[in-house]
Amino acid sequence: MTAEEPYLVQPAAGVYAYVQPDGGWCLNNAGFVSDGGRTLLIDTAATQRRALALREAVVAAGVPLPRTVVNTHHHGDHTYGNAVFAPEALILGHDNARTEQLAAGHQLELIWPATDFGSIEITAPDLTYSDRMTFHLGDTEVQVIHPGVAHTTGDSIVFLPRQRIVFTGDLVFAGGTPFLAMGSLAGSLRALELLRSLDAETVVPGHGPLTDPSAYEATERYLRHVAELAREGRAKGRTPLEVAREADLGEFAAWRESERLVANLHRAYAELAGEPEGAPLDILAVLQDMTVMNGGTPILCHA
Repeated sequence: MTAEEPYLVQPAAGVYAYVQPDGGWCLNNAGFVSDGGRTLLIDTAATQRRALALREAVVAAGVPLPRTVVNTHHHGDHTYGNAVFAPEALILGHDNARTEQLAAGHQLELIWPATDFGSIEITAPDLTYSDRMTFHLGDTEVQVIHPGVAHTTGDSIVFLPRQRIVFTGDLVFAGGTPFLAMGSLAGSLRALELLRSLDAETVVPGHGPLTDPSAYEATERYLRHVAELAREGRAKGRTPLEVAREADLGEFAAWRESERLVANLHRAYAELAGEPEGAPLDILAVLQDMTVMNGGTPILCHA
């Protein structure tokens, strides 16, 4: 196995995390839970090829293919592979995740036209919920919880209380920079409090290797740093890009996708201006600013 190949981690009996190194753009994590008779899958993948590889990993683990797929949010790296598992599997997501996915459509192809996504049929959740719901797979309880507006307006946390394992979706990027362009800075801080209250021992982030609750502290420090940069920069009449280009990232400089800072500042500025959490930003302007932050080179999808 090379460093770039996806791999499975089994943090508890019947519980698997599917990790796609190095967790950069389009390289999300997935996972599945099975009692040997039924399987629940958490997220899919950004391309048809990668979704088929995920399907093969489920089969290789010796468990049935999923009857249910939970999407932690609508972004294509977590949902484009839904059609590989449907219609045999029911797709579940938050009410807003369905709305957002249908509105986004083939957004990844527009952002990364050179990437071979394969034959992607947008497959939005068939079943939606508003607050929380619970599955029972044998002795395993699986709680699906909406944390409010955070990474997006339609996030879901998947928590296994007996095993003390949580799949955070993109509320946590292990070794990567948070991305708030379609969510909320204040809401992300509240979501971290909710994650802490679950008292999980094993944290499966949306991107990057498995971690533990210390990831919440690191994420919070970053978000509070962004909030302070935004307050100071806006008070001085500086643009998010000007603030981002001059910012000292300190301990966060080594995190992947540091160009996301400018996107996060756009979100923080909007909240300081009184915009509702999750209110749409000018995504084209955000992408252009991230390109500038990336040295003029467009950000790349690594799938």
